[in-house]
Amino acid sequence: MSDLIFHNFAISPFSEKIRLIFGFKQLKWKSVTVPIIMPKPDVTALTGGYRRTPILQIGGDIYCDTSLIAEVLEKRSPAPALYPAAINGLARNLAQWADTTLFWTAIPYAFQPAAIPSIFGNISAEELQAFSADRATMRGNMPRTSMGEAKGQLLEYLSRLENMLSGDAPFLLGTQASVADFSVYQALWLIRLAPAINPVFDAYPKLLKWMEQVVAFGHHQSEALSSAEALDIAKNAQGFDTDGRNFVDSHGIALGEQVAIMPTDYALDPVVGELVIASENELAVRRQDERVGTVVVHFPRVGFQMKRAK
Repeated sequence: MSDLIFHNFAISPFSEKIRLIFGFKQLKWKSVTVPIIMPKPDVTALTGGYRRTPILQIGGDIYCDTSLIAEVLEKRSPAPALYPAAINGLARNLAQWADTTLFWTAIPYAFQPAAIPSIFGNISAEELQAFSADRATMRGNMPRTSMGEAKGQLLEYLSRLENMLSGDAPFLLGTQASVADFSVYQALWLIRLAPAINPVFDAYPKLLKWMEQVVAFGHHQSEALSSAEALDIAKNAQGFDTDGRNFVDSHGIALGEQVAIMPTDYALDPVVGELVIASENELAVRRQDERVGTVVVHFPRVGFQMKRAK
């Protein structure tokens, strides 16, 4: 079975979501550290332009977005389940809310000046400016949330999460952890890292206890892998994960056509290639790159858009 190669960086909340899922499922993985800001030439050689972190590589298959990565890990190791049957739909919907609404509410609160040293360590003013400029470019025309609005909304969301934990169940949706727990945790993770601002959680003791339980899953066993080694693995891969899906035509585009796929919200960098998967919940293109040869780049349907390539 091919290795799980995880392209991530230390302070990426969405990377932390998947690292904890590795721990939850006790999956061994190889870690490739990617740049925090653009340019990311080795990442885009694999993805064809998609720049968000993290991505999961299995041979020459490249999986983008943590919602799809979680699905891939569930298929690799079905137990313990990220999507327990009794709460499957609820867990998915709560995870989607956390990865979007809650995340973008928490981020302005997390990046207060007092929290920067805890999150970034010994970062220079120039490096911080470069990070801010990169993220501004990535967000594009997304609406900006003011600090006052972020704080007010965050407190309301924390109160709701505390209420969800008001019974004896240890996790948000009951006795079993689910993908929802990891998505909610990643959205709050940077705040938790910063002692200057994490007292915001003190009024929510059940939420604090829940955080400790999620952290206890750990990251399991990882081994460092260089970016060059990962690209070489992709270049020499045999076979791709393209079988066993239904064809769901919601665009009037046939398999084999050239398409462009990109997110619907931010980092709108299109990935162009031959459409090889259009299933209920997944889109994928086969593309060529001079550095890695043929790769297949996979995306979830939700949160992404597809058009015929011009």
